Amino acid sequence: MSQAESTSSHFSDTTIAYTILRLSFGANILLHGLSRLLNRAGFLAYLNHYFEHTPLIPAAIIPVFGALLPWVETVLGLLLFLGLFSRFALIAGGLVMTLLVIGTNLAQDWNVAGLQLIYCFLYYYLLVHRESNSVSLDHMLGIGSR
Repeated sequence: MSQAESTSSHFSDTTIAYTILRLSFGANILLHGLSRLLNRAGFLAYLNHYFEHTPLIPAAIIPVFGALLPWVETVLGLLLFLGLFSRFALIAGGLVMTLLVIGTNLAQDWNVAGLQLIYCFLYYYLLVHRESNSVSLDHMLGIGSR
């Protein structure tokens, strides 16, 4: 058996698929945060405009949320990408999505709210199937075993 055949048979298709999904999703969330950190003023202007006609969200909350969200996304995305503290990152990310879904629905942006449910599902799926997270720092370090 060749080295490539040995390596490919070492990981199940489920493990490989989970790892690819976790890496892709982690990169997506990480880059959401990084792009917002690199354009803080633009992101805050976007949030102010987005929520200006949403009376249930106090205007004073928007700059605080706008300052925190990019950092939270960056850290959670990096943790997911690395597969480090995955359970925490998936639960925290799901809770962040809950806040975003609430805000988006209050802004009555139904198209974005629908897209956000895809993110919610990905957090759910990755959390429920965490036993397939064996190509990760968690697995290497023995962190987060069920």
